[in-house]
Amino acid sequence: MPKKIAILHTSFVFVSVEPMINDLIAELVPDAEVLHFVDSDVLATVVREQGISPNSEARMTHLAQAAESAGADIIFSACSSLGPAVDVASRSVRTPVVKIDEAMAMRAAREGTRVGVLATVPTTLGPTSDLIQAKAKEIGRSLTLEQRLCEGAFSVLMSGDREKHDSMVIEQAMDLAETVDMIVLAQASMSRLAEVLQEKIHLPVLASPRIGVDYLARRVAELPA
Repeated sequence: MPKKIAILHTSFVFVSVEPMINDLIAELVPDAEVLHFVDSDVLATVVREQGISPNSEARMTHLAQAAESAGADIIFSACSSLGPAVDVASRSVRTPVVKIDEAMAMRAAREGTRVGVLATVPTTLGPTSDLIQAKAKEIGRSLTLEQRLCEGAFSVLMSGDREKHDSMVIEQAMDLAETVDMIVLAQASMSRLAEVLQEKIHLPVLASPRIGVDYLARRVAELPA
């Protein structure tokens, strides 16, 4: 029986604008059945409210519970901004929950010393930085983090102008590279640029989708038959 992977989405970006998560799951977990659960407004709400309210936590909990009710074997959260809300949601379900940036944060914690966190949505900076610091603490490492917001780039991407989005992100990354030894792209929507950036700045650039889906594939393989 193929395993059911439920993906929790907090905007339509990975459903309609960037289908990369579907592509990666098709490549790395080819026999899985994929279900999508979308609250297309919750990320916008968190951005508008500049943080995660109890109401936003409840919305993520509802998504996770809907996924469990649909018979998901594992739940994959595709949104970094809502990471803390996903932690709350995971306590309300028995189904295992994997966050897209979990494995990336662990790698940054293991390999980075001065880590630059680059985001295009302000609400992603805190959760991503906190996750990296938490993972570093778990393994007894200390590192410094520098946060950088590429303001306006996400709305440019959502309007369909990929080229402008990409040039904005590249410009900020090149500036950030002056003071760090690794850059973490805080959102999956920036990940297409990881290779380009690595060539331009000659530093490790981590992006969540492939690392995250690779970790998901390992977790799926560990599920009982």
